[in-house]
Amino acid sequence: MKIKLSFLDAILLISIVFVYGCSTTQKEKESSESTSGTQPAIEEWITLFDGSSTEGWRGFNATSLPENWIVEDGALKSLGTGGDVGGDIVYSARKFDNFELKMEWKISEGGNSGIFYHVVEGEKYKAPYETAPEYQVLDDIGFPDPLEDWQKVGADYAMYVPDPTKKKVKPAGEWNSSRILFTEERAEYWLNGEKLLEFVPWSEDWTTRRNSGKWDDYPDYGLAKTGLIGIQDHGSFIWYKNIKIKSL
Repeated sequence: MKIKLSFLDAILLISIVFVYGCSTTQKEKESSESTSGTQPAIEEWITLFDGSSTEGWRGFNATSLPENWIVEDGALKSLGTGGDVGGDIVYSARKFDNFELKMEWKISEGGNSGIFYHVVEGEKYKAPYETAPEYQVLDDIGFPDPLEDWQKVGADYAMYVPDPTKKKVKPAGEWNSSRILFTEERAEYWLNGEKLLEFVPWSEDWTTRRNSGKWDDYPDYGLAKTGLIGIQDHGSFIWYKNIKIKSL
């Protein structure tokens, strides 16, 4: 049976077909873009230490990994021969600005170490702490000397104090997990699943603390907005494993 369409019916049918065709074309274009790599890629986790290879790691201001760092039972271990300077290492394969960093660590009784970020190298610097903020790693429980709050584990060393009600630190010889989240809007330090502190980098409050006297001898401390990740051998055994990072 033939169906006769009026002039208005024909115009309406053509309009519907045109709109549907445009919509389909746009959806196909969006689908193609989403699968062709034109959309921004989600940053994946980067393993900095996989339990066996030390690729990417070397001494601060050096070309190779120093003898005071070895791989032991799947962990990157310091032998405790470092001191105030000379024992620290950096991951040199890539610099990071905004990031999320995770790792596990355990420390010997009375031990002292630290996690650095935004490390800057050069002949004028003897150690990472001259430029880099430090997530303090320490045996709070067995440390032999009295400690200031800004020296204790989880502190932003000599800057921000961890919340003691949130701190669940495990004793020497047991594994702890640490997390640093850093953006220009907010930095957070975590320990064993609890957020210990947060601050706004380069804010008025940050600047006041930075200029309070501790860093007078280190005029470049904390100023870099990108740099290397580093860990410290401060004269005691320390083990790090499952070190990974993601750019934000």
